[in-house]
Amino acid sequence: MPAQTLAERILSEKAGHPVRPGEVVDVEVDVALTHEVLGPPTFKMFEELGVPLWDPAKVFVTIDHFVPAATADQANNNRATIEAVERHGITGTAFYDGPSHQTLAESGMVRPGMVVVGTDSHTCTAGALGAFGTGIGSTEMAGVFATGRIWFRVPAATAVALTGTLPRGVYAKDVVLHLLGRVGVAGFRYESLEFGGPGLRGLPMDERIVLANMAVELGAKVGLLETDAATAAFLDPAGAPAGPAAERRIDPAADYGRRFDIDLGDLGPMVARPHSVDNVVPVAEAAGSVRLQQAFLGSCTGGRLTDYRNALEVLDGHTVHPDVRLIVTPASKRIYRQMLVEGMVARFAELGAMVMAPSCGACAGLQGGVLGDGENVVSSSNRNFVGRMGNPGANVFLASPATVAASAITGTITDPRTFL
Repeated sequence: MPAQTLAERILSEKAGHPVRPGEVVDVEVDVALTHEVLGPPTFKMFEELGVPLWDPAKVFVTIDHFVPAATADQANNNRATIEAVERHGITGTAFYDGPSHQTLAESGMVRPGMVVVGTDSHTCTAGALGAFGTGIGSTEMAGVFATGRIWFRVPAATAVALTGTLPRGVYAKDVVLHLLGRVGVAGFRYESLEFGGPGLRGLPMDERIVLANMAVELGAKVGLLETDAATAAFLDPAGAPAGPAAERRIDPAADYGRRFDIDLGDLGPMVARPHSVDNVVPVAEAAGSVRLQQAFLGSCTGGRLTDYRNALEVLDGHTVHPDVRLIVTPASKRIYRQMLVEGMVARFAELGAMVMAPSCGACAGLQGGVLGDGENVVSSSNRNFVGRMGNPGANVFLASPATVAASAITGTITDPRTFL
Protein backbone atom coordinates (compact mmCIF):
# COMPACT_ATOMS: atom_id res chain seq x y z
CA MET A 1 0.00 0.00 0.00
CA PRO A 2 1.37 3.47 -0.84
CA ALA A 3 2.14 5.91 1.96
CA GLN A 4 -1.02 7.54 3.27
CA THR A 5 -2.11 10.55 5.27
CA LEU A 6 -3.80 9.93 8.63
CA ALA A 7 -7.22 10.56 7.08
CA GLU A 8 -6.56 8.29 4.09
CA ARG A 9 -5.46 5.51 6.42
CA ILE A 10 -8.68 5.66 8.47
CA LEU A 11 -10.96 5.85 5.43
CA SER A 12 -9.04 3.07 3.68
CA GLU A 13 -9.54 0.82 6.69
CA LYS A 14 -13.24 1.60 6.68
CA ALA A 15 -13.69 1.31 2.91
CA GLY A 16 -11.73 -1.93 2.68
CA HIS A 17 -9.36 -0.64 0.00
CA PRO A 18 -6.75 2.10 -0.44
CA VAL A 19 -8.38 5.48 -1.02
CA ARG A 20 -7.06 8.69 -2.56
CA PRO A 21 -8.10 12.37 -2.27
CA GLY A 22 -11.21 13.18 -4.29
CA GLU A 23 -12.54 9.61 -4.19
CA VAL A 24 -16.05 9.20 -2.75
CA VAL A 25 -16.33 6.41 -0.19
CA ASP A 26 -19.24 4.93 1.74
CA VAL A 27 -18.16 3.96 5.25
CA GLU A 28 -19.50 2.65 8.52
CA VAL A 29 -19.98 5.12 11.38
CA ASP A 30 -18.56 4.16 14.76
CA VAL A 31 -20.10 6.95 16.85
CA ALA A 32 -22.97 9.35 16.08
CA LEU A 33 -23.25 12.42 18.32
CA THR A 34 -26.14 14.83 18.76
CA HIS A 35 -27.31 17.28 21.42
CA GLU A 36 -30.43 19.12 22.49
CA VAL A 37 -30.10 21.94 19.95
CA LEU A 38 -30.30 19.77 16.82
CA GLY A 39 -31.25 16.46 18.41
CA PRO A 40 -35.04 16.93 18.46
CA PRO A 41 -35.36 17.82 14.72
CA THR A 42 -32.90 15.04 13.88
CA PHE A 43 -34.93 12.45 15.75
CA LYS A 44 -38.15 13.79 14.18
CA MET A 45 -36.79 13.34 10.64
CA PHE A 46 -35.39 9.92 11.48
CA GLU A 47 -38.65 8.70 13.01
CA GLU A 48 -40.57 9.76 9.91
CA LEU A 49 -38.56 7.11 8.03
CA GLY A 50 -40.30 4.40 10.05
CA VAL A 51 -37.17 2.27 10.59
CA PRO A 52 -35.37 1.24 13.79
CA LEU A 53 -32.26 3.03 15.04
CA TRP A 54 -29.34 1.18 13.51
CA ASP A 55 -27.37 0.72 16.76
CA PRO A 56 -28.38 2.53 19.98
CA ALA A 57 -25.02 1.60 21.54
CA LYS A 58 -23.18 3.75 18.99
CA VAL A 59 -25.20 6.93 19.57
CA PHE A 60 -24.11 9.55 22.10
CA VAL A 61 -26.60 12.25 23.12
CA THR A 62 -25.91 15.26 25.31
CA ILE A 63 -27.66 18.23 26.84
CA ASP A 64 -25.00 20.91 27.00
CA HIS A 65 -26.12 24.21 25.42
CA PHE A 66 -29.30 24.91 27.39
CA VAL A 67 -27.80 24.24 30.83
CA PRO A 68 -29.61 25.27 32.87
CA ALA A 69 -32.48 26.16 30.58
CA ALA A 70 -33.03 29.93 30.39
CA THR A 71 -36.42 29.82 28.65
CA ALA A 72 -39.44 27.53 28.42
CA ASP A 73 -38.49 26.68 24.83
CA GLN A 74 -35.05 25.57 25.94
CA ALA A 75 -36.54 23.46 28.73
CA ASN A 76 -38.94 21.84 26.26
CA ASN A 77 -36.05 21.04 23.91
CA ASN A 78 -34.19 19.38 26.76
CA ARG A 79 -37.25 17.30 27.64
CA ALA A 80 -37.76 16.30 23.99
CA THR A 81 -34.15 15.12 23.84
CA ILE A 82 -34.52 12.96 26.94
CA GLU A 83 -37.75 11.44 25.64
CA ALA A 84 -36.15 10.57 22.28
CA VAL A 85 -33.28 8.83 24.07
CA GLU A 86 -35.77 6.83 26.12
CA ARG A 87 -37.81 5.86 23.04
CA HIS A 88 -34.78 4.46 21.24
CA GLY A 89 -32.96 2.80 24.13
CA ILE A 90 -29.84 4.95 23.84
CA THR A 91 -27.47 4.45 26.76
CA GLY A 92 -24.61 6.76 25.76
CA THR A 93 -25.67 10.06 27.28
CA ALA A 94 -24.22 13.10 29.05
CA PHE A 95 -27.15 15.17 30.29
CA TYR A 96 -26.10 18.43 31.95
CA ASP A 97 -22.48 17.18 32.15
CA GLY A 98 -20.71 19.73 29.92
CA PRO A 99 -19.96 20.37 26.23
CA SER A 100 -20.54 17.29 24.09
CA HIS A 101 -17.04 17.21 22.62
CA GLN A 102 -15.38 17.00 26.02
CA THR A 103 -17.88 14.54 27.49
CA LEU A 104 -17.64 12.32 24.40
CA ALA A 105 -13.85 12.31 24.71
CA GLU A 106 -14.23 11.26 28.36
CA SER A 107 -16.90 8.65 27.63
CA GLY A 108 -14.63 5.89 26.35
CA MET A 109 -16.62 5.56 23.13
CA VAL A 110 -13.97 7.09 20.84
CA ARG A 111 -10.70 5.40 19.90
CA PRO A 112 -8.03 5.90 17.22
CA GLY A 113 -9.13 4.91 13.74
CA MET A 114 -12.86 5.44 14.31
CA VAL A 115 -15.27 7.50 12.23
CA VAL A 116 -17.24 9.93 14.40
CA VAL A 117 -19.98 12.23 13.10
CA GLY A 118 -22.02 14.77 15.02
CA THR A 119 -24.61 17.47 14.50
CA ASP A 120 -22.09 20.05 15.67
CA SER A 121 -19.17 21.49 13.72
CA HIS A 122 -16.73 20.96 16.58
CA THR A 123 -17.09 17.19 16.31
CA CYS A 124 -13.62 17.49 14.78
CA THR A 125 -12.43 17.51 18.42
CA ALA A 126 -12.40 13.69 18.21
CA GLY A 127 -9.34 14.02 15.98
CA ALA A 128 -7.26 14.61 19.12
CA LEU A 129 -7.91 10.93 19.89
CA GLY A 130 -6.97 9.82 16.38
CA ALA A 131 -10.55 9.54 15.10
CA PHE A 132 -11.92 10.94 11.83
CA GLY A 133 -14.43 13.31 13.45
CA THR A 134 -16.55 15.80 11.54
CA GLY A 135 -19.80 17.71 11.78
CA ILE A 136 -22.85 16.94 9.66
CA GLY A 137 -26.40 18.30 9.36
CA SER A 138 -29.59 16.96 10.90
CA THR A 139 -30.88 15.46 7.65
CA GLU A 140 -27.61 13.63 7.12
CA MET A 141 -27.66 12.39 10.69
CA ALA A 142 -31.18 11.05 10.23
CA GLY A 143 -29.71 8.89 7.47
CA VAL A 144 -26.91 7.74 9.76
CA PHE A 145 -29.44 6.83 12.44
CA ALA A 146 -31.22 4.67 9.87
CA THR A 147 -28.25 3.02 8.16
CA GLY A 148 -25.13 3.45 10.29
CA ARG A 149 -23.28 4.61 7.18
CA ILE A 150 -22.23 7.84 5.49
CA TRP A 151 -20.36 8.92 2.36
CA PHE A 152 -17.36 11.23 2.26
CA ARG A 153 -15.19 12.71 -0.42
CA VAL A 154 -11.71 11.77 0.73
CA PRO A 155 -10.04 15.06 1.72
CA ALA A 156 -6.64 16.25 0.64
CA ALA A 157 -4.33 16.87 3.58
CA THR A 158 -1.92 19.38 5.05
CA ALA A 159 0.73 18.34 7.56
CA VAL A 160 1.75 20.63 10.41
CA ALA A 161 5.01 19.59 12.06
CA LEU A 162 5.48 21.06 15.53
CA THR A 163 8.98 21.28 16.96
CA GLY A 164 10.45 22.87 20.05
CA THR A 165 8.68 23.81 23.26
CA LEU A 166 6.11 26.51 23.95
CA PRO A 167 7.60 29.42 25.90
CA ARG A 168 6.19 30.36 29.27
CA GLY A 169 2.86 32.15 28.79
CA VAL A 170 2.20 30.63 25.35
CA TYR A 171 -0.27 27.80 24.77
CA ALA A 172 -2.01 25.64 22.15
CA LYS A 173 -4.65 28.35 21.60
CA ASP A 174 -1.84 30.65 20.49
CA VAL A 175 -0.65 27.99 18.03
CA VAL A 176 -4.07 27.83 16.37
CA LEU A 177 -4.44 31.61 16.33
CA HIS A 178 -0.98 31.85 14.76
CA LEU A 179 -2.11 29.50 11.98
CA LEU A 180 -5.35 31.41 11.52
CA GLY A 181 -3.39 34.61 11.12
CA ARG A 182 -1.24 32.96 8.44
CA VAL A 183 -3.84 31.20 6.30
CA GLY A 184 -7.27 32.53 7.28
CA VAL A 185 -10.62 30.88 7.97
CA ALA A 186 -10.67 29.09 4.61
CA GLY A 187 -6.99 28.19 4.61
CA PHE A 188 -7.58 24.44 4.77
CA ARG A 189 -11.05 24.21 3.25
CA TYR A 190 -12.29 20.59 3.17
CA GLU A 191 -8.83 19.31 4.06
CA SER A 192 -7.56 16.98 6.71
CA LEU A 193 -5.37 19.18 8.90
CA GLU A 194 -2.87 16.82 10.49
CA PHE A 195 -0.61 17.75 13.41
CA GLY A 196 2.50 15.85 14.43
CA GLY A 197 6.12 16.14 15.41
CA PRO A 198 8.07 16.22 18.67
CA GLY A 199 6.48 19.52 19.66
CA LEU A 200 3.04 17.90 19.59
CA ARG A 201 4.24 14.96 21.63
CA GLY A 202 5.43 17.39 24.30
CA LEU A 203 1.93 18.81 24.79
CA PRO A 204 -0.52 17.41 27.36
CA MET A 205 -3.81 16.06 26.07
CA ASP A 206 -5.73 19.11 27.29
CA GLU A 207 -3.64 21.23 24.93
CA ARG A 208 -3.74 18.77 22.04
CA ILE A 209 -7.53 18.79 22.12
CA VAL A 210 -7.48 22.53 21.36
CA LEU A 211 -5.66 21.90 18.05
CA ALA A 212 -8.25 19.38 16.85
CA ASN A 213 -11.18 21.38 18.20
CA MET A 214 -10.32 24.54 16.25
CA ALA A 215 -9.42 22.80 12.97
CA VAL A 216 -12.89 23.67 11.67
CA GLU A 217 -12.17 27.38 12.26
CA LEU A 218 -9.43 26.97 9.65
CA GLY A 219 -11.93 25.48 7.19
CA ALA A 220 -10.75 21.89 7.69
CA LYS A 221 -13.01 18.86 7.28
CA VAL A 222 -11.14 17.09 10.07
CA GLY A 223 -8.28 17.85 12.42
CA LEU A 224 -6.21 14.75 13.09
CA LEU A 225 -3.35 14.42 15.55
CA GLU A 226 -0.67 11.80 15.81
CA THR A 227 -1.44 9.46 18.69
CA ASP A 228 0.97 8.02 21.23
CA ALA A 229 1.29 6.84 24.82
CA ALA A 230 -0.32 10.05 26.10
CA THR A 231 -3.38 9.35 23.96
CA ALA A 232 -3.57 5.81 25.31
CA ALA A 233 -3.22 7.08 28.88
CA PHE A 234 -6.09 9.51 28.32
CA LEU A 235 -8.28 6.74 26.91
CA ASP A 236 -7.47 4.17 29.57
CA PRO A 237 -9.17 5.87 32.56
CA ALA A 238 -12.12 6.56 30.28
CA GLY A 239 -12.54 2.80 29.92
CA ALA A 240 -11.54 2.66 26.25
CA PRO A 241 -8.65 0.31 25.46
CA ALA A 242 -6.52 2.08 22.86
CA GLY A 243 -6.04 -1.08 20.81
CA PRO A 244 -3.19 -2.05 18.49
CA ALA A 245 -3.73 1.01 16.26
CA ALA A 246 -3.15 3.51 19.09
CA GLU A 247 0.23 4.73 17.77
CA ARG A 248 -0.46 6.60 14.55
CA ARG A 249 2.22 8.85 13.11
CA ILE A 250 2.36 11.08 10.05
CA ASP A 251 4.15 9.25 7.24
CA PRO A 252 6.75 11.61 5.71
CA ALA A 253 6.30 9.83 2.37
CA ALA A 254 2.54 10.51 2.22
CA ASP A 255 1.16 12.91 -0.38
CA TYR A 256 0.53 16.12 1.59
CA GLY A 257 -0.48 19.08 -0.53
CA ARG A 258 1.22 21.46 1.89
CA ARG A 259 3.52 21.16 4.87
CA PHE A 260 3.95 23.71 7.65
CA ASP A 261 6.86 23.64 10.07
CA ILE A 262 6.21 25.55 13.30
CA ASP A 263 8.87 26.00 15.96
CA LEU A 264 6.79 26.43 19.10
CA GLY A 265 9.62 28.37 20.71
CA ASP A 266 9.14 31.18 18.19
CA LEU A 267 5.51 31.86 19.14
CA GLY A 268 4.01 34.43 21.49
CA PRO A 269 0.56 35.15 22.91
CA MET A 270 -1.99 35.96 20.20
CA VAL A 271 -5.49 37.42 20.12
CA ALA A 272 -8.26 37.31 17.50
CA ARG A 273 -10.07 40.63 17.33
CA PRO A 274 -13.74 41.08 16.32
CA HIS A 275 -15.39 39.85 14.22
CA SER A 276 -13.43 36.96 12.72
CA VAL A 277 -11.18 34.25 14.13
CA ASP A 278 -8.51 35.12 11.56
CA ASN A 279 -8.34 38.81 12.55
CA VAL A 280 -5.28 37.84 14.55
CA VAL A 281 -2.49 39.98 15.99
CA PRO A 282 0.07 39.49 18.76
CA VAL A 283 -1.40 40.35 22.15
CA ALA A 284 1.17 43.13 22.44
CA GLU A 285 -0.40 44.86 19.43
CA ALA A 286 -3.90 44.78 20.93
CA ALA A 287 -2.85 45.50 24.52
CA GLY A 288 -4.80 48.33 26.10
CA SER A 289 -6.97 48.81 23.00
CA VAL A 290 -10.38 48.31 24.66
CA ARG A 291 -12.05 48.32 28.04
CA LEU A 292 -13.41 44.91 28.95
CA GLN A 293 -16.69 44.16 30.70
CA GLN A 294 -16.40 40.36 30.68
CA ALA A 295 -13.79 37.62 30.67
CA PHE A 296 -14.87 34.04 29.91
CA LEU A 297 -12.92 30.92 30.87
CA GLY A 298 -14.76 27.94 29.46
CA SER A 299 -16.15 26.05 26.43
CA CYS A 300 -15.00 22.90 24.65
CA THR A 301 -11.89 24.87 23.66
CA GLY A 302 -10.77 26.49 26.90
CA GLY A 303 -12.46 24.89 29.90
CA ARG A 304 -10.15 22.05 30.94
CA LEU A 305 -7.97 21.52 34.01
CA THR A 306 -4.78 22.70 32.32
CA ASP A 307 -6.59 25.87 31.26
CA TYR A 308 -7.69 26.66 34.80
CA ARG A 309 -4.30 25.86 36.30
CA ASN A 310 -2.70 28.22 33.78
CA ALA A 311 -5.29 30.92 34.48
CA LEU A 312 -4.85 30.69 38.25
CA GLU A 313 -1.08 30.87 37.89
CA VAL A 314 -1.66 34.29 36.32
CA LEU A 315 -4.39 35.36 38.74
CA ASP A 316 -2.69 34.32 41.98
CA GLY A 317 -1.79 37.35 44.07
CA HIS A 318 -4.02 39.67 42.06
CA THR A 319 -7.68 40.65 41.93
CA VAL A 320 -10.16 40.81 39.09
CA HIS A 321 -10.72 44.33 37.78
CA PRO A 322 -13.89 45.80 39.32
CA ASP A 323 -15.42 46.49 35.89
CA VAL A 324 -14.95 42.89 34.69
CA ARG A 325 -17.26 39.91 35.15
CA LEU A 326 -15.05 36.81 35.24
CA ILE A 327 -17.12 33.75 34.30
CA VAL A 328 -15.69 30.25 34.74
CA THR A 329 -17.60 27.41 33.06
CA PRO A 330 -15.87 24.00 33.24
CA ALA A 331 -16.05 21.71 30.20
CA SER A 332 -17.31 18.69 32.15
CA LYS A 333 -18.43 17.48 35.56
CA ARG A 334 -15.27 15.38 35.76
CA ILE A 335 -13.23 18.56 35.38
CA TYR A 336 -15.44 20.41 37.87
CA ARG A 337 -15.00 17.68 40.48
CA GLN A 338 -11.21 17.75 40.09
CA MET A 339 -11.29 21.54 40.37
CA LEU A 340 -13.03 21.06 43.73
CA VAL A 341 -10.38 18.57 44.82
CA GLU A 342 -7.57 20.98 43.90
CA GLY A 343 -9.30 23.94 45.52
CA MET A 344 -9.64 25.79 42.24
CA VAL A 345 -13.34 26.56 42.61
CA ALA A 346 -12.69 28.21 45.97
CA ARG A 347 -9.75 30.17 44.56
CA PHE A 348 -11.81 31.47 41.65
CA ALA A 349 -14.65 32.36 44.01
CA GLU A 350 -12.27 34.27 46.28
CA LEU A 351 -11.18 36.28 43.23
CA GLY A 352 -14.79 37.25 42.60
CA ALA A 353 -15.35 34.94 39.64
CA MET A 354 -18.71 33.32 38.93
CA VAL A 355 -18.16 29.56 38.68
CA MET A 356 -20.98 28.08 36.60
CA ALA A 357 -22.33 24.59 36.00
CA PRO A 358 -20.46 22.63 33.30
CA SER A 359 -21.99 23.59 29.95
CA CYS A 360 -21.32 25.41 26.70
CA GLY A 361 -22.12 28.49 28.74
CA ALA A 362 -21.49 31.96 27.38
CA CYS A 363 -19.73 30.66 24.24
CA ALA A 364 -22.90 30.25 22.19
CA GLY A 365 -24.72 33.16 23.83
CA LEU A 366 -27.71 31.08 24.89
CA GLN A 367 -27.33 31.51 28.65
CA GLY A 368 -24.65 31.92 31.29
CA GLY A 369 -23.14 35.25 30.27
CA VAL A 370 -24.92 37.02 27.40
CA LEU A 371 -23.32 40.38 26.63
CA GLY A 372 -24.85 43.84 26.62
CA ASP A 373 -24.81 46.33 23.75
CA GLY A 374 -21.34 47.66 23.11
CA GLU A 375 -19.70 45.37 25.65
CA ASN A 376 -16.32 43.74 25.09
CA VAL A 377 -15.36 40.25 26.20
CA VAL A 378 -12.10 38.32 26.04
CA SER A 379 -12.86 34.62 25.80
CA SER A 380 -11.07 31.28 25.75
CA SER A 381 -13.75 29.93 23.37
CA ASN A 382 -13.47 29.34 19.63
CA ARG A 383 -15.59 31.84 17.66
CA ASN A 384 -16.08 35.59 17.60
CA PHE A 385 -18.34 36.36 14.64
CA VAL A 386 -21.09 38.93 15.03
CA GLY A 387 -23.63 37.77 17.61
CA ARG A 388 -21.68 34.69 18.63
CA MET A 389 -21.97 35.29 22.37
CA GLY A 390 -25.58 36.38 22.22
CA ASN A 391 -25.53 40.02 21.12
CA PRO A 392 -24.66 41.32 17.63
CA GLY A 393 -23.86 44.65 19.27
CA ALA A 394 -21.04 43.19 21.40
CA ASN A 395 -17.39 42.48 20.59
CA VAL A 396 -15.60 39.17 21.21
CA PHE A 397 -11.82 38.83 21.50
CA LEU A 398 -10.40 35.28 21.48
CA ALA A 399 -7.28 34.33 23.39
CA SER A 400 -5.69 31.67 25.57
CA PRO A 401 -7.00 31.13 29.10
CA ALA A 402 -3.83 32.75 30.47
CA THR A 403 -4.38 35.85 28.34
CA VAL A 404 -8.03 35.93 29.45
CA ALA A 405 -6.89 35.79 33.08
CA ALA A 406 -4.31 38.57 32.64
CA SER A 407 -6.88 40.73 30.88
CA ALA A 408 -9.39 40.15 33.68
CA ILE A 409 -6.87 41.64 36.12
CA THR A 410 -6.22 44.81 34.14
CA GLY A 411 -9.61 45.30 32.48
CA THR A 412 -8.02 45.44 29.02
CA ILE A 413 -6.23 43.04 26.64
CA THR A 414 -2.99 42.08 28.42
CA ASP A 415 0.00 39.82 27.81
CA PRO A 416 -0.08 37.02 30.43
CA ARG A 417 3.69 37.10 30.73
CA THR A 418 3.22 40.38 32.61
CA PHE A 419 2.08 38.29 35.60
CA LEU A 420 4.29 35.23 35.23
